[in-house]
Amino acid sequence: MIEVALMSIGVLVILLTLGVPLPYCFGAALMVMSLVGGVTMKGNMLWGMQQLANPVLLAIPLFVLAGTIMSRSGIAASLLNFVNIFVGHVRGGLGVVATVSCAIIGAISGSGLTGVAAVGPLLIPEMERQGYPRAYATALIANSSVLGLLIPPSVTMIVFGWVTDTSILASFLATLGPGLAIMFSFSVINLIMARKFDLKLDEKPKFKVLMAESSVRFKHALPAILMPVIILGGIYGGVMTPTEAAAVAVIYSIPVGFWIYKGLTWQNLLESGKESSTAVGAILIMILFSMILSQMLVLESIPQSLVDVIFGITENKILLLLLINLLLFLVGMIVNDITAIILIAPLLMPLMKALGIDPIHFAAIMGVTTAMGGVTPPYASILYLGARIGNVPVTQVIRPAMVLLVFGYMPIALLTSFWPDLALFLPRLFGY
Repeated sequence: MIEVALMSIGVLVILLTLGVPLPYCFGAALMVMSLVGGVTMKGNMLWGMQQLANPVLLAIPLFVLAGTIMSRSGIAASLLNFVNIFVGHVRGGLGVVATVSCAIIGAISGSGLTGVAAVGPLLIPEMERQGYPRAYATALIANSSVLGLLIPPSVTMIVFGWVTDTSILASFLATLGPGLAIMFSFSVINLIMARKFDLKLDEKPKFKVLMAESSVRFKHALPAILMPVIILGGIYGGVMTPTEAAAVAVIYSIPVGFWIYKGLTWQNLLESGKESSTAVGAILIMILFSMILSQMLVLESIPQSLVDVIFGITENKILLLLLINLLLFLVGMIVNDITAIILIAPLLMPLMKALGIDPIHFAAIMGVTTAMGGVTPPYASILYLGARIGNVPVTQVIRPAMVLLVFGYMPIALLTSFWPDLALFLPRLFGY
């Protein structure tokens, strides 16, 4: 039966490489298990549908909807307008604004694509006007949008906590430290790169003008600033569960978008609902199929076999962590992070426990490493969306994106694996 399971995985990898839509890839792998291996699908389908009824998963469509509404309502624009008054005259300051804004928007929506969709149309033209190459501006915003997968609340960590039976709140906190470190490293790299560009900076405002203008912009941005404060404060204060916080995000964003920023209309609210429903429908079908396949692999003792094979190569913890990072990175290049977590996390969890690695630390390793797939071809969904929004050929965006990835992201990814305190400091601080 192990041979059939390996055949199923082989079919899955081949179809993913060929670019077949994800639900069909997992459906074909299940067909191999059923037709060749004789596995009964009726019981597995019933089990999978029961798992989808878990209230925890309700947070995913709610956060997706909140992020979509936010990108259309003007909430993101008000945040950018407020921050730019302080750094518009600083060389490289606008790039730092882009990076931090993507992190803030990620903290609201829990999605990487939302950062590109909300920040890109506003900042890419503004950065080009100031003298940044358009391809670089696009790459910086696309790479920074990956922070939406790491800065809590994160959809990927909701899925990780669900499939591995790990505390979701602790998983949120585990990726926060690495996410902030990546935000800082991108900001530093941007300040260095900005020295090479012929930038047209805003005139430095006088102190009185700065205070007066910042006061006006702060009042306008206050409802937008309160959104992440309410959501994150509610989650970490123990007032709300992640699902309840997602519902509050939706409820809060609608009146703010309608009556305060007035960027939301009944038409684009309906369009937001349709867009979110389409995205969530695809995600849940993919989750159902990949979860059933993962369960079948567990029942066939594939995780234990994987542990034996890897320990047969080496028992050195450092080399094993490097191999695991490489595996997760390669998987992230082929599939999205949610798929990678559902498929790989149950398989690798026994190995991580055998290595003495805390499950919360594993959450950070998996979240940080697989998130890179959003900007690394062939998957690179965030990078492709950024190129479309920035109206720049992908071939021009890849080079600056890889510079940021190699010098700003990968060192933090390795640090997350080999320095557990980076991931575990905040969870321990909150008693996990």
